[in-house]
Parts: sequence; C-alpha cells; structure tokens
Amino acid sequence: MAQAAPVPGGVSRPGHREIGGRAYTGRARPPDVFDARTHRIAHFAVPVVLGLVYGYWVAADARQGGPITGGNLLLGWLSALVFAGVSIALLRLAPRMQRELHALLWSAFAGIAFGFLYIQTPHSVWRTVMMSLLVAGCTFGAFFYRYYTREDAFGRRVH
Repeated sequence: MAQAAPVPGGVSRPGHREIGGRAYTGRARPPDVFDARTHRIAHFAVPVVLGLVYGYWVAADARQGGPITGGNLLLGWLSALVFAGVSIALLRLAPRMQRELHALLWSAFAGIAFGFLYIQTPHSVWRTVMMSLLVAGCTFGAFFYRYYTREDAFGRRVH
C-alpha cells in the first residue's frame, strides 16, 4: 500500500508549515519553472514580439486593403519600435511607483496604443477618443484592482 508517512508533530495540512518551531500559514509560492536567464530574455522578448504584432496591425489598418508601400512599412516598423520601447520602459519603471500611478501608467499606455491603432481605420476622431477613453478606463479599473489586492501602499508586493 502506498500511504503517506506520518510527520513528526501531528497531522500536516495543506498551506500549514512550521518554520523554526513556529506555525507559518502564508501562501506557498508556486515553483519557478524557468531559471533567471529565461526570465531576463522573456523580459525583453515578449515586448518586442508584441511590438512587432502591433506594428503589423497598424500597417495593415493604415493601408486599408490597398497596396503595400514604403510609407506603410515605415509606419509599421516605427509603431513596433515605439510600442516595444515604451512597454519595456514601463516594465522597468512602473513597478517602482505607487499602485495608483502604476495602474495609471499602464492604462494610459493601453489607451494611447488602442487610440493610435483605431485612428488608422476610417472612423472619426471623436469616436476614436471615446473608444480610447473607454479602453483606458477599463484597463485602469482592472490594473488598479490587481495592484490594490497584491501590493501595499508603497508598491511592495504582499505575500
């Protein structure tokens, strides 16, 4: 029979451990599957890949089914470069800020990126502004909730 061996000191419970003779009931962190090198690479590779997708999307929306031109390619590459650069900068700087400003920076980035993408289609400026504000507002709500429940007032993660 395969049964668990008894532990010294009584019955063990999930999420309950003893560290140095004291009960520790904090949540255990999940195992880290990747090493530090993989995390460093992904920290730059993910924004670059997302930037390339964003640049292609901007260029495709801007040409509106017409022929591919040099200006269209330039718009796509510059959009990808700016998107990747700003997202890398936000990944480095935003976690050092308070949770309100952290959420505000990400929501402004999402609203501006969406607005620039949306203005490439044949919609009015008024509709683009309203849609961008809606996206930024929803993003702010979601990110503020996430940071409010996982950080203290100074931006330090709560375990």
